[in-house]
Amino acid sequence: MHRNSELYSFLLERTHLLTEQWYDSVDKTNPSGVYSSQDPEVIKSLKKKNYEFHLRLCKMFDESSSDAEFLSSFNEWIYSASRDEGHKHTPIYLILKEFFNNQEQYLNFVQAFVEMSNEAYSLATINRWNRKIVENFSYVITAFTKQSHKYAEKCLATQKQLIHELSSPLISLNETLALLPLVGEIDEDRAKLIIENTLQQCVNLRVTHILVDLSGVLTVNEMVAHQLFQLIQSLKLIGVKSTLSGIRPEIA
Repeated sequence: MHRNSELYSFLLERTHLLTEQWYDSVDKTNPSGVYSSQDPEVIKSLKKKNYEFHLRLCKMFDESSSDAEFLSSFNEWIYSASRDEGHKHTPIYLILKEFFNNQEQYLNFVQAFVEMSNEAYSLATINRWNRKIVENFSYVITAFTKQSHKYAEKCLATQKQLIHELSSPLISLNETLALLPLVGEIDEDRAKLIIENTLQQCVNLRVTHILVDLSGVLTVNEMVAHQLFQLIQSLKLIGVKSTLSGIRPEIA
């Protein structure tokens, strides 16, 4: 059994020290991460997040805590840290480096505990503690990177959708006439969004005639042309007349 109340108390009493030692050892020369910030509020937040990390991690040795309670508490921290603004804009390799630095701290503190203790712990017990530290750090690192990846994908999808929406704005010219200027490359996904957004905006603005300007579209393949015809037919079904303009000779 890896749990030991004396070791837990030893680490718990040194959680602030763990944080201060960790922050002093952080490489602050790399400008691409949160760790290089000189903002007192950012530094305070960074230390607070690290301190909360230690409060949770040292509970792996708490005899009154179960594995399920330990993981549940840590999952909350992982979820919060993966969405933290500072860590969100920090390269993942820098974050992993600090996780491993913290792991080294715990291995060193276990050694210090054994040397300071009046009790003679067996090599098997010490190895069991060290393995548990490595095991839990592996879990935290894996879970953190997974959550960070999921959050990054979600943010990317949201940004992509926003870009698509902004790239096909419907400009109202008068009470019944609107202009749809299309610019850039149109792939299948964007074409579908253009159809959906245009139909909805036409209904919202009560448009009866729409000018579709293609002067900013460099290439239109067969698939995109089909989508444009679908747009025209769909607009016709809701009572909106369509006029294509700005068609390049090569596209025509």
